[in-house]
Amino acid sequence: MSFEGSTLVDWSAYAKSRSELGAGFVRILGYFREDGVKSVAAIEAAMRSHSAAGMVIPAHTLKGEARQFGAGPLGDLAEAIEMSARDAVELHDSCDDALVHVAKLRPLFDETLQLLEREASPLVARKPVMGFGRRSD
Repeated sequence: MSFEGSTLVDWSAYAKSRSELGAGFVRILGYFREDGVKSVAAIEAAMRSHSAAGMVIPAHTLKGEARQFGAGPLGDLAEAIEMSARDAVELHDSCDDALVHVAKLRPLFDETLQLLEREASPLVARKPVMGFGRRSD
């Protein structure tokens, strides 16, 4: 599954988060990686065991953390899983409706995380700012 990078991350929200978190940004992005990997695995395991209740908290966690970094599509997908799982719990029904969303989750998480980490890397080639003492090539 391939996504266009500009649609996976709201870069202005990302920049705002980066500014607000300051020096802790990279560390917190690392926590997002760790928590996200665990959440995706927990959601997949709950889906395999037909446990709607087991999907609610990891989907809720992933939703909030994704949105903190401007990853709206990932947050929206996690919310769809969360709401489907909550509905199944409340109605004492199967969570099969969440399967289509869960199947999309890992590829979207992986691609989104790759974009976020690439942008956070100090080795990312940035477009130079023109100003005093800089030549235009």
